[in-house]
Amino acid sequence: MTHPAREAVLARRSYSKVTEAAPTHEELAELVAAAGRVADHSSLEPWRLIELRADDRERLGRAINKSLGEMGASAKPLRAPLLIAIVVSTRPSEKVPRWEQEAVASGVAHALSLLLDEAGWGVIWRTGHYTRSKPVAKLHGLHKGEELLGWLYVGGKPERDRPGRRKPVDVHAHLSRLPHKG
Repeated sequence: MTHPAREAVLARRSYSKVTEAAPTHEELAELVAAAGRVADHSSLEPWRLIELRADDRERLGRAINKSLGEMGASAKPLRAPLLIAIVVSTRPSEKVPRWEQEAVASGVAHALSLLLDEAGWGVIWRTGHYTRSKPVAKLHGLHKGEELLGWLYVGGKPERDRPGRRKPVDVHAHLSRLPHKG
């Protein structure tokens, strides 16, 4: 019996260097529709994604430098042809706390990264202290109750890229039973 989901998770790795190829808006939309199926208490959909392509990346570079008090534009957003901003959009709820809504947005981003990888794209999730800065928030058009969780940097997988070495997960360090009643 094959286990495609498990195989996709085990094969996943981050690509810090990618080529200039990128999925089209239409290809991305199909993957977002699937990624949006993560567990979502009360179906609040407390997330949204923003595509940054071409000159958008230069604008982000200027906002990053402005947040750092520097002139010009950071070259960081130019590391990939497509950046996908991950935004948590919290909703008022008596049943679903803020942390849980952030977990949903993170789950969508992770699912999307797996789907992009499976579709043949190189992906890495990047963050930085400037994700919470005013210039970067303004550039992304964030509303009250929204925060930027980072960006998925997406591009083609390089042909000569060596597979990353990931150590196996020490299951015993992360999985336990409920402690016995003392």
